[in-house]
Amino acid sequence: MTHNDLLPGELFTRLRSACHEDWAAYTRHTFVRQIGTGELPQACFRHYLGQDYLFLIQFARAFALAAYKADTVPDMRHAMRGMTTVLDTETRVHISFCAGWGLSEPEMAALPEHPATMAYTRYVLERGMAGDLLDLHVALSPCILGYAEIGAWLAADPDTKRDGNPYLPWIEMYAGDEFREVAREEAAYIDDLMARRGGEGRFQDLVKTFRQATQLEIAFWDMGLHPPAG
Repeated sequence: MTHNDLLPGELFTRLRSACHEDWAAYTRHTFVRQIGTGELPQACFRHYLGQDYLFLIQFARAFALAAYKADTVPDMRHAMRGMTTVLDTETRVHISFCAGWGLSEPEMAALPEHPATMAYTRYVLERGMAGDLLDLHVALSPCILGYAEIGAWLAADPDTKRDGNPYLPWIEMYAGDEFREVAREEAAYIDDLMARRGGEGRFQDLVKTFRQATQLEIAFWDMGLHPPAG
């Protein structure tokens, strides 16, 4: 399965191609590979899960910003659906998943944000504040579209361990039809925004945003590999 089969979208395909080295470093990161083989230390995964909860809170803020930046009712509705999905669906699923790893919501909410968590989430908000909806969603897209690609790759990879892999539910969640549909909708939406707000003159700036966001996702995986002591 190619990424085009999974996530058809002209703009995403072009951005991914323009940033192929960074994209490969992100989607095939050591953290991701060790999830697939089941070799990732569980302390690393718990550290990642806690920071990912804080990450989701900031992503909800990004969709709230999208509603503010929108100048049409359909765009406002799209933004509010996104915020509702993050707060009422993704966060709820994440909390339930984390409970199986011994992490409660109050415990995660009390965690200090790691600099890598702050770096990417605040970058997304900055791009939304400084730019328009297209800038904001291109900054969001490595997370949404990247996780769908990672899930599909790990699910299809013959090196992925199925029996006894504690991370298999995580893989199945991001490889599943529900998350794949979220990613497809995002790929289609950035194409629509490009058609309405873009033009070739904007493409290189969008590449810069996509590359920087992808590099910040790499830093987030790096963070996961280094849990705090104790």
